[in-house]
Amino acid sequence: MYQHELARSGEALFKIRGHYLTAVVIGGAIIAYHSRTIGPFATESANQAWFWSSLAIAVAGALIRIITSGFAALGTSGNSKDAPVAAELNTTGPYSLVRNPLYVGRIINFTGIAMLSGSWVYGALVLLISIIVYERVATFEEEFLRTQFPEAHAQWATHVPFLLPRLHGWLKPKYPFWLRRCIRRENKKLFWLVTAVMLYDFARAGFDISRFHENIGWYGAWVLLAVVSLVIHLLRRFSKTFADIS
Repeated sequence: MYQHELARSGEALFKIRGHYLTAVVIGGAIIAYHSRTIGPFATESANQAWFWSSLAIAVAGALIRIITSGFAALGTSGNSKDAPVAAELNTTGPYSLVRNPLYVGRIINFTGIAMLSGSWVYGALVLLISIIVYERVATFEEEFLRTQFPEAHAQWATHVPFLLPRLHGWLKPKYPFWLRRCIRRENKKLFWLVTAVMLYDFARAGFDISRFHENIGWYGAWVLLAVVSLVIHLLRRFSKTFADIS
């Protein structure tokens, strides 16, 4: 009964899960604007350590998603917004360590992005909410997988944990790493990560344009990624570069 309730709430969350990152970044910008600091500590050195640790956590989550997307089988859910899709069951590569590596990556990535706001409270809150949200979304998806691949899923789920990765049992990925698919799926997430860093810095400066030069590197990186994202979007829309990639 409990699993059924989780899956039912997960179905609604599945359809809006793409908006969660936007909410996290906006919330972080508001906090950064009011706190005007990069960390929760009293000293600059400790706050610098907090910033780089937060960035490392966010990047680690993004890398988990990049690796998972690159090795995943074609015809799986990916960025589907309406309903789960699965041409086959992913059980190798990252999926041999945890059944939902994409959501593990999201939880870690979103937590790091929240921590970049400078607030440990916001980081902890986003971590908790992310676990609650993606536990439900993953439960909904797994109910779909059970109906599609009943025997294979049962065998896989017996040995591989749901959201907390195990440290053994790695199976070589069934398919080679596919860079084009990785770019198609994950370029927006990387853009959002740099956007968060840039926006938080802008917020701490009181949205004062005259202070752009203080951290020009981050703004330059954001402009570069914005151009790359635009090119990828145009290729997706007007060419066949990503046409055969789900």
